[in-house]
Amino acid sequence: MSEGPNKNETILIGPRLAASGGFSRLYSTGMGLIEEVASYLDGEGRTSSRQLSREASFLYATESMRLTTRLMQLASWLLLQRAVNEGEISAENARVEKSKVKFSATPSERGGPGWSDLPERFVGYVSKGDLLFEQVIKFDALERAEMPQTTPKGDNDIADQLAKLQAAFGKAGKPKE
Repeated sequence: MSEGPNKNETILIGPRLAASGGFSRLYSTGMGLIEEVASYLDGEGRTSSRQLSREASFLYATESMRLTTRLMQLASWLLLQRAVNEGEISAENARVEKSKVKFSATPSERGGPGWSDLPERFVGYVSKGDLLFEQVIKFDALERAEMPQTTPKGDNDIADQLAKLQAAFGKAGKPKE
């Protein structure tokens, strides 16, 4: 008969969540967004950007490079996590590779001169990219068995629920390895 977990042993739920259906949805959403943005930037976005003022055109070029870079970083993370989930590489190998993927910081504020002139669809993609980034950062922290930071928005997301559980059971800090 196998023994259950020691009452002082922390049970890591992050890796279990990473291997669950939650990751499949995140992967599908992320890869779908990447394809959609690439198609937009090569087609409609290119045409739309030619009609922008000089100020808005510069902002469009800057933001599209930022968005493309961020999405490629997210794609790398998603592909590594999928490889772990499918048993193609070990979680430790993935951690080493993921540490090489340095996520670009999200600007604290968007806007400024020319922002209101950008195509609405493009601005929507920037927002979706930011949201995907936040989700991946939280998922990555869970996968590494770290407590992600909760957002001040009051969202009832996984991080908030884990923070409440942690507070209820009085466990703080990083779990034992």
